[in-house]
Amino acid sequence: MVNLKINHIPVSVPEGSTILEAARLAHVEIPTLCYLKDVACVGSCRMCLVEATGARGLVAACVYPVSEGMEVLTNTPKCRKSRQVSLELLLSKHKKKCLSCERNNNCELQRLSIEYNADEDRFEGEDAINPLDDSNPCVVRDNDKCINCMRCVAACKKQHVGAIGPIGRGFHAHVGSAGGVELKDSSCVGCGQCVVACPVGALTVKSNISDVQAAFDDPTKKVVFFTAPSVRATLGEAFGLPIGTNVEGKMVAAIRRLGDCEVFNMDVTADLTIMEEATELLTRIKDGGVLPMFTSCCPGWVRFVEQSHPEMIPHLSTCKSPQEMFGGLLKTYYCEKHGIDPKDLFVVSVIPCSAKKFECKRPEMHGEVDVALTTRELARMIKTAGIRFVDLPDEEFDNPFATCSGGGTIFGATGGVMEAALRVAAHKLDGAFEVIDFPEVRGTSPIKEATYSVAGITVRVAVASGLENAETVIRSIQSGEKKYDFVEIMACPGGCVNGGGQPSLPDSVRNNVDLRGERAKALYSSDSANKLRRSSESPVIDTIYKEYFGTPNSHKAHEVLHTSYKPNPRI
Repeated sequence: MVNLKINHIPVSVPEGSTILEAARLAHVEIPTLCYLKDVACVGSCRMCLVEATGARGLVAACVYPVSEGMEVLTNTPKCRKSRQVSLELLLSKHKKKCLSCERNNNCELQRLSIEYNADEDRFEGEDAINPLDDSNPCVVRDNDKCINCMRCVAACKKQHVGAIGPIGRGFHAHVGSAGGVELKDSSCVGCGQCVVACPVGALTVKSNISDVQAAFDDPTKKVVFFTAPSVRATLGEAFGLPIGTNVEGKMVAAIRRLGDCEVFNMDVTADLTIMEEATELLTRIKDGGVLPMFTSCCPGWVRFVEQSHPEMIPHLSTCKSPQEMFGGLLKTYYCEKHGIDPKDLFVVSVIPCSAKKFECKRPEMHGEVDVALTTRELARMIKTAGIRFVDLPDEEFDNPFATCSGGGTIFGATGGVMEAALRVAAHKLDGAFEVIDFPEVRGTSPIKEATYSVAGITVRVAVASGLENAETVIRSIQSGEKKYDFVEIMACPGGCVNGGGQPSLPDSVRNNVDLRGERAKALYSSDSANKLRRSSESPVIDTIYKEYFGTPNSHKAHEVLHTSYKPNPRI
């Protein structure tokens, strides 16, 4: 341990710690713009400069190591002045359209400029006019708002995608794609982790709010919403509620107040996915099919396979994601049951994921989901409508798609799909198998492994979140180092609870709070409180099969609930 003082407060930290890490133990917040825990740490923004004994001049706290007896001062006139000037230089070339920016009142540059009384007009910079890149159906890039912190570049590199990088030098440095191509022609998979990392409004998720409002205003359209499992655990953050608050009831009530619509629970088709996927897995194991089988719920992960590892496409489950299964279910079973022309049904999914926007447009999905809204977009619609979210009563989802199992709910956390599938697969193999919880596949560890033996069959599983870890798993399989039967992968680290469309939180929260763990707790709590724990126990699923599909993996189920994939689809 190393002993030092931060603003005269004694602290002890492990050897190799940075001043920034030591300051947190002293309950001192040092401002940062380029630093983001577990993503970027380069010391380039110069916002975290502090005074430290033994150092020549100011040092960057995020990269400068502590030493025995060091004394650090973080709030001296010299530190404050340096930060103020750094901010004013950034503002000299920043498009200051704050009132119309999506990140207004939730922007790190804006917050720090106010705190340090920065003069936005002190330095007269060039007004560079860069073209807005909205070619991608998931992510929009506005380089006139970029502050060159390079957090988005670090996030994309960490995702093993590398769709964007630094281009040019000096005042003309900017972020772009290789060869100057638009985002739609880059290697982008739409995961949105660059948006999560961006401290300003330079990267945003493409909005479809106007499409939904137009559908509400169209008397020929019947509008239906369905919400993904993780949204209930994150939507409250946009309204000041504690991280990990389950706002399912208020979420349903708020959507109903946006316009005339029905509100369904996507956990139902998460259960349906498990019925199809578990059956497919057991069939592959028994019939000598392609193994390991990869989950296919995450469109960012699927696109990563299609463009980076097309040789692994046969390993992907043919199951659609819960979003697309719901779209298919609504445009067939639901419309037939209620005498609705599918073209008159406007289907809106509320999801934590930016890549789902691309998935909606895949030709293989036949336009079954008209619009995918992120958690952030739903929050914006609720605020614009003047709905007092925290005061709303709890309301329930609409039938016939209201009741789900706990297995469907935990889809939003890394390992949740695996656990839900194991619950059903194990019970199918051995009806007396009563184990419900599979703790080995829970948690936010990058890669988790487990082996289970049921009815004489051994199933080796792995769970990975984040495409960097997906790459590690793929390479270990291809080299023969690892042997698995079933692998769950989510593109976003921590799973959907950390998706590219989740609420934007300040760096002070992202750097100090286990967001993924806290959000996941809400889902596991809901699961444990549910009397139905296996997807196969859901009466809604039982009715759907009896009335429409017959059995899992039937011919009709394959027509509506399954799909295929191909190398390098255009985003």
